[in-house]
Amino acid sequence: MASKDQPVCQIFSFQDCKTSPDPIFELPAQCMTPTAAPIVIDNGSFQTRAGWAAPAAEFDSPRLLFRSVAARSRGAARSETQIGNDIPNLEPLRWLLKSQFDRNVVVNFEIQELILDYVFTHLGLTSEGSVEHPILMTEAPCNPLHCRQMMSELLFECYRVPFVSYGVDGLYSFYHNNQRNLQRPNTGIILSSGYHCSHILPVVNGRLDAVNSKRVNVAGSQAASYLQRLLQLKYPGHLAAITLSRMEELLHGHSYAAVDYHEELEKWRCPEFYEREVHRIQLPFSGKVPGGCVSAEERQERRAQQLRRLQEINTRRREEKLQQDQERLDRLLAVQELLEDGLLDQFHKSLMELNMDSAEELQSYINKLQLAVEQGRLKLLQSDGAEGKMEVSELEQPVDEGDGVALMDSDFPEDPLSEKSAGVVQPAFNMAEYHQLFVGTERLRCPEILFQPSLIGEDQMGLMETLQYVLARYTPEQQEALVSNVFLTGGNMQHPGMKERVERELLALRPFQSHFKVTMATRPGLDAWYGARDWALEHPAAAGAEGWISRQDYEEKGGEYLSEHCASNVFVPMKLAKPVPARPAEPPAALQTLTGASASAATVTAAPAPSSSTDSADVNMAAS
Repeated sequence: MASKDQPVCQIFSFQDCKTSPDPIFELPAQCMTPTAAPIVIDNGSFQTRAGWAAPAAEFDSPRLLFRSVAARSRGAARSETQIGNDIPNLEPLRWLLKSQFDRNVVVNFEIQELILDYVFTHLGLTSEGSVEHPILMTEAPCNPLHCRQMMSELLFECYRVPFVSYGVDGLYSFYHNNQRNLQRPNTGIILSSGYHCSHILPVVNGRLDAVNSKRVNVAGSQAASYLQRLLQLKYPGHLAAITLSRMEELLHGHSYAAVDYHEELEKWRCPEFYEREVHRIQLPFSGKVPGGCVSAEERQERRAQQLRRLQEINTRRREEKLQQDQERLDRLLAVQELLEDGLLDQFHKSLMELNMDSAEELQSYINKLQLAVEQGRLKLLQSDGAEGKMEVSELEQPVDEGDGVALMDSDFPEDPLSEKSAGVVQPAFNMAEYHQLFVGTERLRCPEILFQPSLIGEDQMGLMETLQYVLARYTPEQQEALVSNVFLTGGNMQHPGMKERVERELLALRPFQSHFKVTMATRPGLDAWYGARDWALEHPAAAGAEGWISRQDYEEKGGEYLSEHCASNVFVPMKLAKPVPARPAEPPAALQTLTGASASAATVTAAPAPSSSTDSADVNMAAS
């Protein structure tokens, strides 16, 4: 919510945080003995989090947190690809950025392999050809079988891992926050909003009800793009400074969800409320202001420096031109000496190289160059003698700063209004305020697209409308159980006021005097990893253990196989249509009217015969 006790003028600045490369950790001894500790990877579409599932206190948090993106210079080889925190800045155009995700589903497994290489290398795994630790990885709700098959193939075939377990990030966060408060199995409904899309996941008796799960294709990336579009339309002079990375920082640090959107917009109409709540974002700028307040002495000094600089440039150009003309004249004189010495062959050859036809043309060029050289030397001598006089006479004329070009040209008349305008006090130009972004209603308009996707032109239901649609598919008793535990998780749910907004929407959706409870994850962005770690500690990897897929299971049941557990998807095996064996053709109705002997003969002729001779014999028998 908007704060009320803030100072009148709130000025912020972009952090523009530069990432530093992750260190390469050594493999801890506790993760090898007595058994290999599982590696927990929260494979998020915005950020990847990886760490160890070990009971020691030093492994309570993920070791690696980095953006799920790979950057490669345009035209560079695959080996030069940089991953995650190795990329100092995502904004330069030289980068070709790629992610392994399409929406929230992994489809680019080449990038996924590079990210897994990055994870295993920085965690200290140095074994050749295989990873000897079980892998616990998150996947999208209702993940397609083909995507899981490709992921299992990558892990088992490329890295030769012993066990793999898959789970949904929202369910891991749900069980991490509910395992101490409620007795399992839990029943509730999860509202999860990440970077690319949002999900509504009903949990009935401890298991995901995948049939009634729904997805909304609006989340953090759409909000950041919407904010960037709004500010670029508002400040067309700062298009280059309004980057997507800065908009993500602005969205996470300055936005809030309005409890009542239209009522909050009405508050922003009040000038006092606007001045108190608007956030001014200071863009970097140079403090040098053209045409600023300078004294007459400083202006004369700058004019003198500019005059000397222009004179030096003109002198240097004259010297260069004089040197070029002298070199060309010497070359032509050398060709003319060939004619005087009687070397006609060499003379004509040199004329062809100079694109000349006769000795008269050569003499004409020599005369012109001699004249140009003499005039150039004379100008150099005159400019050296008149330099001091010219400087003094020019300094006596009052001319504004920036008119140095006119100093060398007397054709421009002097401005008659310069003396009058000198006495007028010009308003001071505030360069700092010009480079400020006033973020007002944008603070609440961007998170609002989660509830009203029509603001960005999306033709779909908002999060709460979809929740109402999901609840309508259950009985009233099941609805009461579900809304008694509404759980909010995901990085896009961290906006202030999000919980209060969901409670207000539920109050409008539910019947009169019905009860509901909304809880927010302790760490909406990280609880998925912590929940996966807790599950891995409670369920050790072993052959036949619940939730773990062994290499033998992979080889026998296929890559799309999933061992279900409390935080996993529901496994729906792929049904392949088996070919139905062809039934023998029934005899025609006309043949059924024949006598018993004839009918038996017709049945014999309907069966496939090994040769054409037999067919002809059967036909003759039937005819007789």
